Amino acid sequence: MLEDFEQDIIEERIATMDLSVLDILLKDRTTGKNIVWGTTDYALLGKDYEACREILPSLITGEFSKLIQPRITKTFGQRVQRTKNRAEVFTPTWICNEQNNIVDEAWFGRKNIFNIPVKYGWKTLHEKVVFPDKKDHTWRDYVDSKRLEVACGEAPYLVSRYDAVSGKEIDLQARIGLLDRKLRVINENVDGEVEWIEWAERAFQSVYGYEYQGDSLLLARKNLLLSFIDYMFFKFARKPSILELQRIATIISWNLWQMDGLTNCVPYCGELLAERKGKASDCLEIPTHPMDMPIHMRCKITDWRTGEVLEFSSLEGDVLI
Repeated sequence: MLEDFEQDIIEERIATMDLSVLDILLKDRTTGKNIVWGTTDYALLGKDYEACREILPSLITGEFSKLIQPRITKTFGQRVQRTKNRAEVFTPTWICNEQNNIVDEAWFGRKNIFNIPVKYGWKTLHEKVVFPDKKDHTWRDYVDSKRLEVACGEAPYLVSRYDAVSGKEIDLQARIGLLDRKLRVINENVDGEVEWIEWAERAFQSVYGYEYQGDSLLLARKNLLLSFIDYMFFKFARKPSILELQRIATIISWNLWQMDGLTNCVPYCGELLAERKGKASDCLEIPTHPMDMPIHMRCKITDWRTGEVLEFSSLEGDVLI
């Protein structure tokens, strides 16, 4: 694990690794621009921090490098306001664990695969995970199985570096996220670095999540990137190269995207709809139906097995647990 654990690794440290990594984590793959703030929490800092404005590296580094913080570090008033505005409520990790266990119970056909739930917690099972003796249920199939966290916030169902409610650090071997479980399985079945990186990338390609608020989305993306660093260091006692970080960050920037879950489109209309309405380029809410939105505003994701870029709305009914 990383030394001197922190709930949030500030953007300045990511930029110090390589500014290109932070640039990738801020990308919106639908618009080709950056993700937007998606919240009025920072608007008092100026026009560049208004809800519909892009999050630029210069706005969150240097003297502003600690601007974006996890929910647990925000004031009580800020948390209440975000709950009112966007129904932002984070789930304790022990509940995330029990719900993730239900997903695995359905996949494996038995209970208690990775841990045994106890009151407000869990007991980690450290024995190597045994897979069902049937077709399409090998460890490779498990790593490739797709998972989606809706309105993901800081992505506590995908990775569990810390409890999103208490802020308490969670030891790597006791983590319960859906991606954590895949990475544990890879660690148990792969020894060589080249194969490990290949399957780690496939694990990241198999988990998806969307979020409206840009600051929370950036935190989620960072949590996934930092989890990759954690697991590589645990397995090989080294940190990833810049190229390895760029590859993982690219996957993350496609698979965790900014979206209004009611319309399957980007949160704000941008200049195109402003022009259509004959108004100045202000923050305007998007139409209520995706088909009323320009094609380039309908959120897109990648099918990594085929390389095809798809509209998320076209996948309704597909198996994304």
